[in-house]
Amino acid sequence: MCGICGVWHWTEEPVTEQLLQRMAAQLRHRGPDDEGTARPAPGVGLGHTRLSIIDLSAAGHQPMANAAKTAWIVYNGEIYNYRTLRDELQRAGAVFVSQSDTEVILHAYERWGLDCLEHLDGMFAFGLWDARQQQLFCARDRTGKKPLFYYEGPSVWAFASEIKALLVHPGIPDEINLEALPAYLAHGYVPSPDTFYRGIRQLPPGCRLVLSRQRRTAEVTPYWEVHRRVRRTEPSAAEARTEVRRLVTEAVRKRLIADVPLGAFLSGGLDSTIVVGVMSQLMDQPVRTFSIGFSGDARFDETRYARIAARRFGTRHTEFIVEPQAFELLDTLVYHHDQPFGDSSAIPAFLLSRLTRQQVTVALNGDGGDELFAGYLRFAVCVRAERWPLWMRRRMHHLAQRLAGWSGRHHALASAARLCEAARLPPAERLFRLTAYFPQPEEVLHPELAGLVRDDRLMGNFREIFQASPNGTLLSKLLYVNLREYLAGDLHVKMDRCSMAHGLETRSPLLDTALIEYALGLPDAMKLRGWRTKVILRDAFADLLPPEIQHRGKWGFGVPLGAWFRTSLRARLQELLLDPQAQWLAYLRREAVQQLVDEHLLGARDHSQRLWSLLTLETWLRLRKAGALLVSHA
Repeated sequence: MCGICGVWHWTEEPVTEQLLQRMAAQLRHRGPDDEGTARPAPGVGLGHTRLSIIDLSAAGHQPMANAAKTAWIVYNGEIYNYRTLRDELQRAGAVFVSQSDTEVILHAYERWGLDCLEHLDGMFAFGLWDARQQQLFCARDRTGKKPLFYYEGPSVWAFASEIKALLVHPGIPDEINLEALPAYLAHGYVPSPDTFYRGIRQLPPGCRLVLSRQRRTAEVTPYWEVHRRVRRTEPSAAEARTEVRRLVTEAVRKRLIADVPLGAFLSGGLDSTIVVGVMSQLMDQPVRTFSIGFSGDARFDETRYARIAARRFGTRHTEFIVEPQAFELLDTLVYHHDQPFGDSSAIPAFLLSRLTRQQVTVALNGDGGDELFAGYLRFAVCVRAERWPLWMRRRMHHLAQRLAGWSGRHHALASAARLCEAARLPPAERLFRLTAYFPQPEEVLHPELAGLVRDDRLMGNFREIFQASPNGTLLSKLLYVNLREYLAGDLHVKMDRCSMAHGLETRSPLLDTALIEYALGLPDAMKLRGWRTKVILRDAFADLLPPEIQHRGKWGFGVPLGAWFRTSLRARLQELLLDPQAQWLAYLRREAVQQLVDEHLLGARDHSQRLWSLLTLETWLRLRKAGALLVSHA
């Protein structure tokens, strides 16, 4: 893993070494082992910070050029099939001077041009300068594990792994993009390609970007769209179990390649347990595993299940217990995300990454199992609601209002109210309602900002994917939307920023491309059968899983914020959100936020996730005003 950045001045104004070093300094946490810059053409500069994983020698230094110095690359990620590609390229005449996967991308580009992306299997983001074509070629991996942001202005074009590296360029303005606020309130993150900064965009997953001297507007093109790649299949149950097991095993095997210590996150859930179980079969030494729990609320402590899995596979296991003081991480989390980020599970993700990095440099995780095999309860809810008569779904609205009034601290009633409210809506809107923090952002925005709420920004990507796969089943469409939106905008962002804050590389075997395209093409009943989720995945590894984990229901990677906000963190919550000088007052209605705080503290409703999203918004506004979102040293 690494940090990358690049600049192209249209006027050919020199890109100074000092500027590149200042940009790279913002990314040093992503790559603490090495740093480099290059200026391969007038007005063009590239910067890189390296976390050495494969080929630890100086031969893996970046920016890296081909032998003729006509192509230069800065790259962040891992290409899992790089050895196979290397052999193929050598047979075609390529001469290698390193053992790194970075050089494989360079030679692949020389042979296949932009189509080299079709040959790359991995997680990556890169920028490649082609001196012959006088063009910049950028790309991001298929599901968006690795980030890439860019700015397009009248005299400068720039890209980077994180927004903070762009903001040190004097030609890039630091201005809030208010149009992103309603989407953030709805989702808890800003969906691509938007960001909270005016003029700064994020390259969507599975897309490439080409910029040339002749055409100074970036041309963004998808090279992988999951709903167009998946082919429906009808294998027997036995065939599907065999193939799923083979694909998962091969995906784990590919991700064990590293020249540094390697381990795994182990939550005690189905997915991470499968990954660790397969690792234990493939490795000739005990797997080093890491898990995290929470004090004060046993419902959020999965360490008991993690211990069961650790004993089953004989791992070298380490645990960490989070105290409410973890709230003090708020400033640090916002700094590393560059934007407000509403998912409170960033707290354990950050702490788990810090603990893990003390012992290993690479950690495998179980991300992706829910996305491929319908592991979230909301999928079952959306599918079952579609089978209810229309009159029943319409009446659910009235039931939802009554349940909401009774819910109080009872999470089950609150969830039922949300389900009843969503049931009456069309499928795409139903999924949105079940996942949104604020389904109607105008209820908390200042009246003069209510015009920023646009349905196409809140729901555009949801409907687009539903419409792009007209022949798909309802479940398949829900999975496509979740993969493109929640996985890319929330889970991948959280995992990348929290792990890279500590220079830890994380790998997700269950998001292997071959596994994605096979699993999503399986019949719905092999993923979701009634309320039983991840059917074929459970069955494929039935002999490997401990019984306690095989039959566990879904339990998210959450934190007991609801209880913390009413007890040990009560004063801190009020201090930040009810401050008369709070920064959010410029954008949100005071009475709406006050009501959320009061209802939560009185136990009338559980607004913990909404309140956390507002806390991260307030913290970002404060840090930005104080100039604390950038490192001060060059």
